[in-house]
Amino acid sequence: MGPQTETELEPEEQQPPGAPPRRPGRLRRLLRRRSVRAVLALIAVFLGWLGWSLGSALLAPGNDSTTARIAEWARDHHLGPVVTGLETAQYKMHPPKVGGRPTFALGPTGPSQGAVHTQENKHGLATLITPITPAPLVSPAGDPLPGEGSWKVIGTAQGVPAVQSAMLRADSEHTSYVAAVVSMDQRLVRFQLHPGTDDPGPDNWGVPPNIPSDARAGLLASFNGGFKVGEARGGFYLNGVTRGTLTQGAASLVFYKDGHATVGGWGGDVSMTPDVVGVRQNLRPIISNGQVADDVDQAIETGWGLTMGGKFFVWRSGAGITQDGRLIFAYGPALSVRTLAELLHQAGCVQAMQLDINPAWMSFNYYQPTGDPAAPTPTKLLPDQERPADRYFEPTSRDFTAVYAR
Repeated sequence: MGPQTETELEPEEQQPPGAPPRRPGRLRRLLRRRSVRAVLALIAVFLGWLGWSLGSALLAPGNDSTTARIAEWARDHHLGPVVTGLETAQYKMHPPKVGGRPTFALGPTGPSQGAVHTQENKHGLATLITPITPAPLVSPAGDPLPGEGSWKVIGTAQGVPAVQSAMLRADSEHTSYVAAVVSMDQRLVRFQLHPGTDDPGPDNWGVPPNIPSDARAGLLASFNGGFKVGEARGGFYLNGVTRGTLTQGAASLVFYKDGHATVGGWGGDVSMTPDVVGVRQNLRPIISNGQVADDVDQAIETGWGLTMGGKFFVWRSGAGITQDGRLIFAYGPALSVRTLAELLHQAGCVQAMQLDINPAWMSFNYYQPTGDPAAPTPTKLLPDQERPADRYFEPTSRDFTAVYAR
């Protein structure tokens, strides 16, 4: 057999004699159009930008979870309603369990105030400070579980109980969930507001977005801040720099030069003075003048955040001030705005506010001293808290507060 010709090798290219020339395929003709090529180029540019933008969010410093990073990226790019819709759908498919018992012992694992031995203070001040003994907390769930509502010491200063915590079930339905309440004696502790890398974002704050090793001496505790400033209906102020707008009537956690802090409505209970070094606003007060706000169950979505409504039982946190000047922090799972407010009210708060919500942002950590002042041992107050105990030792995306012994 002789060598094959080109015609024999590619029979599909042969056409019957006299047939019109074959037109290019439909896809090839489509790709020849300038408009189509322009659209494809735009799609390629968009996908490139998407990969760069989302990738940058996923690779940003800090220990935020992948889910939290994607959700925050979406909110920052006008996809907040989509995220909210997904969260709401997930909540409705998997609401908090009703009934049951907690899966861990109610703690924290610390001594009672009476068991704390008052150490001799090198400044001779310990005998001048009488420890404050908060009243035990009572759970609406009925007969108390072992340790429920009892205060345990998780931090001391000058040999005196300075930070105490109690755990309890916050309502009579979601009885398998445990919330924690913390009492901080401002005669013995001071507070430092820290910015987050993303919220409020970089600026000349004069304070880092973490607790560096050289700033851990005397560190007792840390806790989360509020909503993203753009969603908090208020502002963030620190050392002369403001993000957002400090808003009249907004619930405000206010920090002063001498290290103490308080909570109140801006322009009424608290306002700007030369002694103010920091302000963290978030929504409106949930306790005013010793009374739980009448509207904690009203205007839910617009009043208590766009992420989850106030009647939704989710992870929530809040802070308040007592008549005797203690700062109170409360947080936990399966809390509505009302049950959060009632926790703070029972703890003695006369003014209080909601802080951040959802498990990706909740944290209360306390620290036990070691032989190295730069390396205290961090512990999560609630063992089912999602974020790690050392969350604030590295740069974090959201603002927070550090608590130090005076």
